[in-house]
Amino acid sequence: MDKLNKTWYNITETTDIMPYGRKGFIYCMLYEKSCGAIVYRKFHGNTEILLIKHINSGHWSFPKGHVENGETEVETAVREIKEETSIDVIIDPTFRETVTYSPKKDTVKVVVYFLAKARNVNFIPQEEEIAEIRWVDISYAGNILSYENDRTIVTRAKNAIKNTH
Repeated sequence: MDKLNKTWYNITETTDIMPYGRKGFIYCMLYEKSCGAIVYRKFHGNTEILLIKHINSGHWSFPKGHVENGETEVETAVREIKEETSIDVIIDPTFRETVTYSPKKDTVKVVVYFLAKARNVNFIPQEEEIAEIRWVDISYAGNILSYENDRTIVTRAKNAIKNTH
């Protein structure tokens, strides 16, 4: 099965003409779901987070990827982080943030982010998808991240990390 789930909208039983169709017109939206995490480590007394630069778009973000059949959100996040970075993590499922956006016409994407503590710190980028990986001080990460949603999540992660240590 492909990684996209189809959601159907605007099914009408009336005889009215819809703005973009007629009786019985079905409008299809594609739904994508990805999971990942803000991966962190303690380094010389500071908190650093792992940022990745995507090959295709060139944007800086966090490791994440599509949910596969039968996987939980946490399983997806662990698998994707390992695939993209070769880093093993311990997920904190009590920290769960979502971002919803439309990457292209007729597509809605939901990304679930957890907080994850790195079990090892030496990374190996997944050649097909990742251009660069960096450990960055959490206070500086906002200067590198490409999207405001990600900067907001880092602020929440920073508070969560502070409260757990």
